[in-house]
Amino acid sequence: MVKAYLRYEPASSFGVIASVDSNISYDSSGKHLLSPALEKIAVWHVRQGISTKTLTPSVPCRGPSLAVTSIASSPSVLIAGGYGDGSIRIWDSDKGTCETTLNGHKGAVTALRYNKLGSLLASGSKDNDVILWDVVGETGLFRLRGHRDQVTDVVFVGSGKKLVSSSKDKFLRVWDIDTQHCMQIVGGHHSEIWTLDVDPAERFLVTGSADKELRFYAIKQDSVDGESVKDGDDSSISNKWDVLTHFGEIQRQSKDRVATVQFNKSGNLLACHVAGKMVEIFLVLDDAEAKRKAKRRVNRKKEKKHGKEATEGTENGDGNIENKGESSTVTDGPIETNKITVTVPDVFKLLHTIRASKKICSISFCPITPKNSLATLALSLNNNLIEFYSIESAETKKTLAIDLQGHRSDVRSVTLSSDNSFLLSTSHNAVKIWNPSTGSCLRTIDSGYGLCSLIVPTNKYGLVGTKDGTLEIIDIGSGTRVEVAEAHGGSVRTIAALPEKHGFVTGSADHEVKFWEYQITQKPGQATKQLTVSNVRTMRMNDDVLVVAISPDAKYIAVALLDSTVKIHFVDSLKFFLSLYGHKLPVLCMDISSDGDLIVTGSADKNIKIWGLDFGDCHKSIFAHADSVMAVQFVPKTHYVFSVGKDRVVKYWDADKFEQLLTLEGHHADIWCLAVSNRGDFIVTGSHDRSIRRWDRTEEQFFIEEEKEKRLEEMFDGDLDNAYENKYVPKEEIPEEGAVAVAGKKTQETLTATDLIIERLDIAENEKKRIAEHQEEEKNNKKAVFQPNPLMIGRSPSDYVLSAFKDVHSNDLEQTLMALPFTDALKLLSYLKEWTSYSDKVELVCRIGTLLLQTHYNQLLSTPAARPVLIAFSDIFYERVKGWKDIFGFNLAAMDHIQQLMASRSDALFQDARSKLREIRAQQSKRLQDRSDTGEVVMRKKKKKT
Repeated sequence: MVKAYLRYEPASSFGVIASVDSNISYDSSGKHLLSPALEKIAVWHVRQGISTKTLTPSVPCRGPSLAVTSIASSPSVLIAGGYGDGSIRIWDSDKGTCETTLNGHKGAVTALRYNKLGSLLASGSKDNDVILWDVVGETGLFRLRGHRDQVTDVVFVGSGKKLVSSSKDKFLRVWDIDTQHCMQIVGGHHSEIWTLDVDPAERFLVTGSADKELRFYAIKQDSVDGESVKDGDDSSISNKWDVLTHFGEIQRQSKDRVATVQFNKSGNLLACHVAGKMVEIFLVLDDAEAKRKAKRRVNRKKEKKHGKEATEGTENGDGNIENKGESSTVTDGPIETNKITVTVPDVFKLLHTIRASKKICSISFCPITPKNSLATLALSLNNNLIEFYSIESAETKKTLAIDLQGHRSDVRSVTLSSDNSFLLSTSHNAVKIWNPSTGSCLRTIDSGYGLCSLIVPTNKYGLVGTKDGTLEIIDIGSGTRVEVAEAHGGSVRTIAALPEKHGFVTGSADHEVKFWEYQITQKPGQATKQLTVSNVRTMRMNDDVLVVAISPDAKYIAVALLDSTVKIHFVDSLKFFLSLYGHKLPVLCMDISSDGDLIVTGSADKNIKIWGLDFGDCHKSIFAHADSVMAVQFVPKTHYVFSVGKDRVVKYWDADKFEQLLTLEGHHADIWCLAVSNRGDFIVTGSHDRSIRRWDRTEEQFFIEEEKEKRLEEMFDGDLDNAYENKYVPKEEIPEEGAVAVAGKKTQETLTATDLIIERLDIAENEKKRIAEHQEEEKNNKKAVFQPNPLMIGRSPSDYVLSAFKDVHSNDLEQTLMALPFTDALKLLSYLKEWTSYSDKVELVCRIGTLLLQTHYNQLLSTPAARPVLIAFSDIFYERVKGWKDIFGFNLAAMDHIQQLMASRSDALFQDARSKLREIRAQQSKRLQDRSDTGEVVMRKKKKKT
């Protein structure tokens, strides 16, 4: 009989406050901060310092490929998250649900930016492309190509009509969204451009690179007033079509490259964060203040010049003092107002410098301005920490820090209590007590560099072995460190509990294995009795001790040494019993089964070996991981084994059949430690990515052969994709200057959807033929019973084909239809007229018709059979779209009228949110009209040709 096993699946992960791969961002309300937590987006309540919700993708985590790489918040409740696999997910922050997934990039998403209305989203990626997305329609508009290296940042300018992108290719590009072309390329940077931003008034654009200065550009306004840059001013703009004009530079204090530049919402502050520990805060003066400052500067220079001339006794006449003063500060692009040159130092003034304790990963200004300060700035540090600073005119001070919910460095050991009610984890400077069910941190205790840990059987105390050779006793109830005992002369590498529960064993790099006993004593000056430990025996080994294991019957002790061997001794007499040798590199972990029959060892040679403890024979050697095996542990009362390694995966084995059962992926870095519950219903792992993950046993059964087939299919698909890309897919040439391409990309989902549409078209065509034959038989007075196709579940052929589009995502529709052969596309066009009768499918029909006409335009022109299909469709296509456009217009006018009535009855005007909604609705109506116009143009050309 085939044996069935119970599946383990990811249940939860905790311990990550802010990962280093992405930026942080406030939401539109300013009450919550969004931070990347590996594959999740954590939503933190700033005042309470707690995580209110986490936005987790529904797809299984495959490690770093699904890590969050960019975050952007819209003016509404929507949040955009970019991921390492090139996908973009739009989240509803209130509901905590994923609204849509946008697939278009082939590399990790590096930049995201909403326009002011929140209706458009621009994204940049490592694939060198910029894609503009329609958030309302949940689809990609177009792809902009031209950059020769990774896109680092994007920003909307010109009231959202233009887009500026920066790249590692040292160039800025200005794109016109309406015409979809690159209208300006800005050079001048000597190194990669890492970031850019524009102030809310769209006066200046600032860029940051590895250069010593920040570069500023004046933005040409569409409506030119007296103070803005004039189109015909040749001294300030060399080309009347240029949007950006070089304004000047400011020298930075730090020598590190710029990581982020960001204006606050009011535009009076500019933060420059470098790839180090420093943030420079600049005060941005308004036009009036900048003019006064420039005027004072010019007057001082005049006075200095005249004083110098007077002392030298020379008379030179009226020299161009202003231009000389200007050339000493900026070399290019000043703004002249009333014959006074305003330069960059006149507008931007260094206000404060913030120095953090660790390297800063990202910054974000709070959109809400506090009453007693200029702004609030949030910093995410590379040690899993978020700090908040209040920026005032005189000083900056740290007001809050989110630090309790995670370790400052990687998790080196995890240990479960005997009743599985809490979890103890160690790191380089702290011990944390967690609730493994909820993931909440219960206690944080300062400690040394903990390498191993153990919870005393009473669950009241914890023991931590440190890198300094000490044993720390932790009182779990009070969250204090009771005692620090000098245990070894080297680092304590391992702690193993004795089965009698009266003591434990430690192993150290000083070649010693020590036996300890628990004692409850009351020291002088203490009110209560405390746990202490005393060394009762010591066993000297020939090399560094890496790990120790005790058999369940307390008969044997196994000691793994640095010489790649495992020595087994009797516990009572400490006499030598067996030596297990066979590993090529040191054994880093081992465990003994509950019945004492098997011992499993994991090594740095990537293998695990299963030994018999009675004779020391090696039952099986398995190549288990792609890197060092860091921890192995038996499930209690079974011969099932879990192993973890530096290859970031958890593997589940049957030690009797020597078969791999499961591979669990999820961690983003090396896995250091593992703990299995005493019932085997869940396991906990700790990693270098600072996360602690819990994996639960489910009631779902699986079989070894099925899992083998799945793994072989995944390997085959991966190899096939790589072989196809390397052999058959031509390498992409360098795109033409300002090239435009389709926004989406071909995925497994789009190919599956195309296959489904083709299959249903064939079934529907056969069904139509059968219906026609049946009707013909009825005309001939033949009594025949018609049996409909059971696959259609009582639906008509038209509805059956339409149901194929039910699960096709709006963003994938274009790629799905592009993969259709022309014959199937022609069949699909014949159904569109009938589908227009469904009021809720008008937009879908418009999109399908427009995409098919654009894709197969030349074939349709040369195919006579397509003429009746297009004529039948065109008769009703424009009429339906125009009808819905009129309905939208009527509803918008009615809402405007209702808004005016309510505003007239109330003192509080609320036009902001409703005006945004009106503009978004207008864009929807315009999109429908554009598709209608496109279809009409194609059809008119078709009629002329035919």
